[in-house]
Amino acid sequence: MAGKVVLITGANSGIGFEASVKIASMGAHVVMVARDRRRGDDALVAVKARSGSDTVSLLLCDMASMAGVRALAQDVLARHPRLDVLVNNAGSVKTSREVTEDGLASTFAANYLGHFLLTILLLDRLRESAPARVVNVSSDGHRRGTIEFENLQFERGGFSTLTAYARSKLAQVLFTRELARRLEQTGVTVNALHPGAVATGIWAKAAAPWYVRAPIAVAKVLFMRTPSQGGDRIVYLATSPDVEGLTGGYYDKDRLTLPSTLALDQALARRLWDESAKLAAS
Repeated sequence: MAGKVVLITGANSGIGFEASVKIASMGAHVVMVARDRRRGDDALVAVKARSGSDTVSLLLCDMASMAGVRALAQDVLARHPRLDVLVNNAGSVKTSREVTEDGLASTFAANYLGHFLLTILLLDRLRESAPARVVNVSSDGHRRGTIEFENLQFERGGFSTLTAYARSKLAQVLFTRELARRLEQTGVTVNALHPGAVATGIWAKAAAPWYVRAPIAVAKVLFMRTPSQGGDRIVYLATSPDVEGLTGGYYDKDRLTLPSTLALDQALARRLWDESAKLAAS
């Protein structure tokens, strides 16, 4: 990975932070993306210390803000003449339907649409740097997801924390497959992964619905993987020669796995692409 540039969103904590440490220790220049300046600066210092690398930098962006994503892309293009790996990792959950400054549902924007836009804006740089990789951090929660274009962001009701999260993760897998199709023969591969049930802060008390807090607390102790183990799943798709040239896949425990039936619907993926492009541009 020496000399390669790797951009990781949601890099100040959890699996994004752990992946940053490991990929930086391999010699890559890791560009960490965080939403909060203080937390980002603290994470930057920690990544440098743990990895033993000084080739780590920080950029700020709220992935739910389309203007913020455009500014991030401009920064990346201005600072880095190459981009070898883009890791779309940042995510959030909400207990109620919140709307961003763009009029977008926050969960949908932060988990999916912001990364859709960032990837599109950086595609030329990825092509120029080929062989290059895009890694989308999804979830097996996508299997419970649906896509309803007439109520894509739950504008007409039906919101719940888990349904909104599942929809955003299904959208990521559909995006992965459609992007892979569009990038055939370019040298840029794109794959999605399930990091496993990881004991991170995304389901923290402030965000998790009351009815899942107790089960999550127990699961963190007994069953969940550590952030380091979840980060390993990102590292594998971002760096391993085992997946060189492989694209359009969904991986669980570093193994190519079939996603949900909906995630395999090519017509659905194409329509979602078209709708996403309209939403990101508005």
